[in-house]
Amino acid sequence: MLKTILSISGKPGLYKLISQGRNMLIVESLTDKKRFPAYGNEKIISLGDIAMYTDTDDVPLKEVLAAMKEKENGASVVMDLKKASADELRAYLGEVLPAFDRDRVYLADIKKLISWYNLLVSCGMTDFEDATEAEEVIEEKAEE
Repeated sequence: MLKTILSISGKPGLYKLISQGRNMLIVESLTDKKRFPAYGNEKIISLGDIAMYTDTDDVPLKEVLAAMKEKENGASVVMDLKKASADELRAYLGEVLPAFDRDRVYLADIKKLISWYNLLVSCGMTDFEDATEAEEVIEEKAEE
């Protein structure tokens, strides 16, 4: 599911991939459902390709979002991002991802993570596992 959700540099929010053209993508805003073209000269990245820095290895964003979902019981994070202090933001991420790299993960990254999570939850997109991974887990359980 996260492979089709995109972040476009310079544009707020998240976008769903609708279609591909020759030199562009057709995307739909998750907030207002408006569709528009996104061109190759814009920095476009799939949420499935993003990872968070930790002290050992990078952790895929889907695992961080799943940990947030578990901590919040599937609800939105209740935190005023504009008024939250640096310590509050780091403490929250520390509860979700205890080994995150405090030098390379900036406050803006934590704010963006929380806002993306809240946006995905408000749109009803809370299945952060890839469909293929979920199918593999079901197949493994069926074999046992």
